[in-house]
Amino acid sequence: MKHIEQKTMKKYLGILLLTFFIVSCKGQSNSEIERKVGRPCQDCEALLDYKMLNITPKPTDTLPGFNENNPKIKITGTVFKKDGKTPAENILLYVYHVDRNGIYQPSQKPISWEKNHGQYRGWLKTDKSGTFTFYTFRPTPYPEIQEPEHIHIYVKEPNTIPYYIDSYLFESDPLLTEDKKQSQKNRGGSGIIKLKMEDGILTAHRDLILGLNIPEYE
Repeated sequence: MKHIEQKTMKKYLGILLLTFFIVSCKGQSNSEIERKVGRPCQDCEALLDYKMLNITPKPTDTLPGFNENNPKIKITGTVFKKDGKTPAENILLYVYHVDRNGIYQPSQKPISWEKNHGQYRGWLKTDKSGTFTFYTFRPTPYPEIQEPEHIHIYVKEPNTIPYYIDSYLFESDPLLTEDKKQSQKNRGGSGIIKLKMEDGILTAHRDLILGLNIPEYE
């Protein structure tokens, strides 16, 4: 009788352990699942390069080449949740652009996506206020393509895959025609910025609204 009770107890404990294991694994899998929004973006994973580079993104960043190139620019903004009013915390931003020759020029020893995006890139992460600022220099157009000057920007929210929003475009750029302005999707809000001199540096402001005009965003 005692032997049967011990056997039953072991079986019961085994079932409990198995149940705990299954629930734990399921919870871990769910925590690792990220929303897929924004439609396919093959190079948006470049946003994650900061991990292998041991970079800790902060609300303010200065991109490589800022001191060596002109004109220098400063871009500020606030990231808001979908309601357009509530500041969004812990939002990762990744920005990159060409050099003054219109080339995505990597450094001598490029790592990962720097080979494609060049060395003029940086990462930011919003705090409770949702604000961010980055310093860089104004890029030039591509050498042989009539494409307006631009700065790419990708976004990553917690538990969401990285996705792109409208690039920064410069209102004063002669290549930014009215047709090109009208063709913008306004992902995250309009990317067209106006530079003006503030405290000795050309400055522009653009707020970002999470989910605005982003496909498959709930």
